[in-house]
Amino acid sequence: MANAPVNKILPYSVVDGKGSRVAVFLQKCNIKCAYCHNPETQNMCIHCGICVPACQYGALQTVDKKVVWNPQKCVNCDACIAACPHYASPKIKDMSAAAVFEKVKESMPFIRGITVSGGECGLYPAFLTELFTLAQEQGLSCFMDTNGTIDLSLYPSLMEVCSGVMLDVKAWDPDVFFSLTQGDNFAVKQNLSFLFALNKLEELRIVVVPGKMDAKAAILGIQRQLGRKNVRGIPLKLISFRPYGVKGDFAQLAPPSKSEMDVLYRLAADVGFEDITVI
Repeated sequence: MANAPVNKILPYSVVDGKGSRVAVFLQKCNIKCAYCHNPETQNMCIHCGICVPACQYGALQTVDKKVVWNPQKCVNCDACIAACPHYASPKIKDMSAAAVFEKVKESMPFIRGITVSGGECGLYPAFLTELFTLAQEQGLSCFMDTNGTIDLSLYPSLMEVCSGVMLDVKAWDPDVFFSLTQGDNFAVKQNLSFLFALNKLEELRIVVVPGKMDAKAAILGIQRQLGRKNVRGIPLKLISFRPYGVKGDFAQLAPPSKSEMDVLYRLAADVGFEDITVI
C-alpha cells in the first residue's frame, strides 16, 4: 500500500481541471519556484518548533521533539504557516491511497474527477497509481498537476490510469528556468513530447512574471517542439503572476499589465494555439 504526505484535500474545486473535482495537494517539491503561491508545500516539517507558540488555539504541541498537530483544535488561521521559515507546514497527514479515496468518495456523485497537485505530485508515482486506479474504477477522471521535472516515461503503469496531465512550462531557457526554480527543465521538455504522443496533455500553463522569465520564448519553444499543427488542440493557459501567498523577493513584484498579457495572447494565437485562456 502506497502512502504520501497530504497537505490538503479540497472536496470541491472548479479551478483544477475540467468540471467539479476533488483536489488533493501533496507535500514536498523538488524545485523552489520563487513565485510559488503555496510555498508551505515545498518542504517537509523539520520539527524546529518555531510554529508552536504562533498557534493561539493550542493546536500545536511539541512531543518527543516533534511538532504534533491537533486538527480538532485547529481553526485553519494558518498562523503556523506564516511563522514557518522553512516553507513547510505542521499540518501534514501521512495517508494511504485508499484513505485518500475514502475522502474522495464523500464528494461523489457531485464531481467529475480528481486532480492531484502539490508540492510536486510526481514525487509519489506509486501512490498516484494506486489512487488513480481506485478512482478510475468508479468512473472518475484523474489528472496530475505537475511541474514536469519528473520523467513520466519511467512510470507506464501510472500513465495507464492517468487521464491527463496539466503541465507547467515555467520557462524555456534552462538558465532562466534555474534562476526561477533552482531546478532543471530538461525533463519538462521530454514530458512535453512524451505526453503529446500519449494524447495526455490536458493543459499547458505558463505563469507570466514580467522581467523574471521568458514567456514569449516558452510559447515559441512549445510551438517549435510540437509543431504548429499539433498545438491547435492543446489548451494553453497564460496566468498573470499575482503576489498572493508568495514569500521572498517576488512578493514585492507587480502583476503583468493587461496589454502585456494581450501581446502574449496574440503571439500564442499567431503561432497556432487555438484554445487559449488568459487569467
